[in-house]
Amino acid sequence: MTETTLIALTTFFATIGPLDVAAMFAALTQKNTARERRAMALKVSLIGGGILLLLIAIDMVFARDSGSTSTTDQEQKEAEAKQDVSVFPLATPLIAGPGAIGAAILLVSKAQGDTVEISLVIGALLAIVLMTFLLMLLATQVQKLLGVTGLHVISRVVGVLLAGLAVQFIFDGIQNSGLLN
Repeated sequence: MTETTLIALTTFFATIGPLDVAAMFAALTQKNTARERRAMALKVSLIGGGILLLLIAIDMVFARDSGSTSTTDQEQKEAEAKQDVSVFPLATPLIAGPGAIGAAILLVSKAQGDTVEISLVIGALLAIVLMTFLLMLLATQVQKLLGVTGLHVISRVVGVLLAGLAVQFIFDGIQNSGLLN
């Protein structure tokens, strides 16, 4: 169980990137009041961590393209003109993006119906979304503390972690596929 939790936490940390989201949040909400920023951070976390993920899952079940991982030209123009950036680009595609969704699908399928392991994966996802929320609340301080170079270093280290996890998922998939037997 500890292995499942650790893998899920690491995977979600790498795919969601709480520090990257916080840096983007700080940059996009510079002109907003502290109250508006708190409200947007909560909205981002709730939407990114829950509602949009559910809608994406429903669309996947019905094989429909929801546009949740990409934006239309009209959505892009609206986002540029709006003060509230919580739905786009923060909730999707940054938090509930293809990487996090793919990771969730892989981790839950690896649990093979074991409700305890699935609960651990969901718990890890919620923990990372909570971390992302808290870092958004502290986004300006985090950005000042780490600076641009510090954020880039963290992003690269997390990228290496994610690459290692992706390779492991590929090997696990090949091994479990029965192709090598």
